[in-house]
Amino acid sequence: MPETSAEKPLSVRVISEAIGDYLSKLGAVWIEGELSEVTVRPGAPMVFMRLRDTSADMSLSIMCHRSVLEAVQPLPQNARVVMHSKVSWYAKNGSLSMSVKEIRQVGVGELLARLELLKSTLAAEGLFDLDRKKELPFLPKKVGLICGRNSDAEKDVIENAKRRWPSVQFELREVAVQGSAAVVEVSEALLELDANPDVDVIIITRGGGSFEDLLPFSDETLIRLVADAKTPIVSAIGHEKDSPLLDLVADYRASTPTDAGKRVVPDVQEELSKIRDLQHRAARHVTNFIEFELHRLENFRSRPIFKDPLSMVVLRQEALGALRARSNRSTENRINLAQEELTNLRGQVRTLSPQATLDRGYAVVLTQDGNIVREASTLTVGQKIAIRVAKGVVAATTDGIKEQE
Repeated sequence: MPETSAEKPLSVRVISEAIGDYLSKLGAVWIEGELSEVTVRPGAPMVFMRLRDTSADMSLSIMCHRSVLEAVQPLPQNARVVMHSKVSWYAKNGSLSMSVKEIRQVGVGELLARLELLKSTLAAEGLFDLDRKKELPFLPKKVGLICGRNSDAEKDVIENAKRRWPSVQFELREVAVQGSAAVVEVSEALLELDANPDVDVIIITRGGGSFEDLLPFSDETLIRLVADAKTPIVSAIGHEKDSPLLDLVADYRASTPTDAGKRVVPDVQEELSKIRDLQHRAARHVTNFIEFELHRLENFRSRPIFKDPLSMVVLRQEALGALRARSNRSTENRINLAQEELTNLRGQVRTLSPQATLDRGYAVVLTQDGNIVREASTLTVGQKIAIRVAKGVVAATTDGIKEQE
């Protein structure tokens, strides 16, 4: 491509032909998508269609010969197909289209095999593990509801929820629930509700349908969004027999939209019944407690001590008097015994006393230094001595000494 400038611009023809040359290098490719907007004009050899992405809001313009489309007829509406096509650029009007040489419908068996492979991959990553599932709130402030436009599933969820809890509030998002736009619209609604702080739980629901109709709810992009959501998710897709991958990654799988409406809110009558039961249990407990305490109090009051409180004082007083009397008697006996013993000792002391001997007429001879004279030989003639009698002392001088034979 030559360089251009404001003074040397290229013509439309050169640019258009350059685009065509560049696109022609892409060659033939196989493309998968959902077939829609099939336009077959009577007598025209060419058929024009749009091929939509199954997970994003993107599409390509497709054209093919009538015989190519007839070779795979009949095709269901919004059939999933693979096409062998090549880019066609129309330089005259600058339009691009995919020229299709072969169309093949993606069979149910192949889709099932792909889903099983995706299921195994997501399970290996832990997206279906029970320990990562969040508990549903007991009474949500607001319930987010993603459903089809004016669908029976929407009515089933709302009516059953309001029948159980009349004041429940819903944040409603009506979206496409099948076809190529379903994944995009459901994903956008999920992100919006998950970001709303007032929404405590989100229900994704639709009624039953064919296997192909429910394929958007097994889309990998949507499944990963649900796994990353901070708000608990309830899956209520189809009926009991339907099981898209959304059921496995959601925090709770409701068998039907009706079941989802019953699961997200409690039953007001049941809760009122529980409250009444708790009130009755509390009243019985308090009554039994009061009766038990009154019985204990009556038992206390019936005891003798409470009938005649002074009886305990009298008993203690009598016991104290008896102890005092015993103490007095014991003390008197001890004193009497001590007195008798003292009298006996006094008598013994008097009997053994030297004074008693003196009283009987005996005398004690003492030297001047106070020593008792026991032998006459210890004295000398003319020695002064003292003679102690019972009453008084006599001074004397020895005239002679005679030893006893």
